[in-house]
Amino acid sequence: MSRPFDAAATRKGIGIAGSEGQPVHAAASGEVVYSGTALIGYGELIIIKHSEKLLSAYGHNRRRLVAEGDRVERGQKIGEMGLNDRQEDMLHFEIRLDGRPVNPLDYLPAR
Repeated sequence: MSRPFDAAATRKGIGIAGSEGQPVHAAASGEVVYSGTALIGYGELIIIKHSEKLLSAYGHNRRRLVAEGDRVERGQKIGEMGLNDRQEDMLHFEIRLDGRPVNPLDYLPAR
C-alpha cells in the first residue's frame, strides 16, 4: 500500500501501489453501478454495489473492462491499473458503507 486511509483526506480510500497494466480485481461480487470518467480526480473509475449498504470503488484505471449493469464475481478482473494525477502507478480503492467512507483494510483479508 502506498497511501493509507485518512478520513480527513479529499479522496477517502487507500492507494495501492503496483505496475501500470496490472490486473484490478473485484473485492466482492456485485453489480457495476458506475464505469466511466465523469468524477473528477478519479480517472477511469469503476464502482460496484455489493449490497444495499456496501459499495467499492476502483480509481485510476488505465482500462475499464466492465460496463454499468454488469454482474461481477469476487476476484474477477474488472480493469487494469493506471496512473494517478502525479503519474504514479496506483489504484485508488474505496469502501463506502451507508454512503460513508470506511477504512478498506477493515474489509479486505489480511496479507
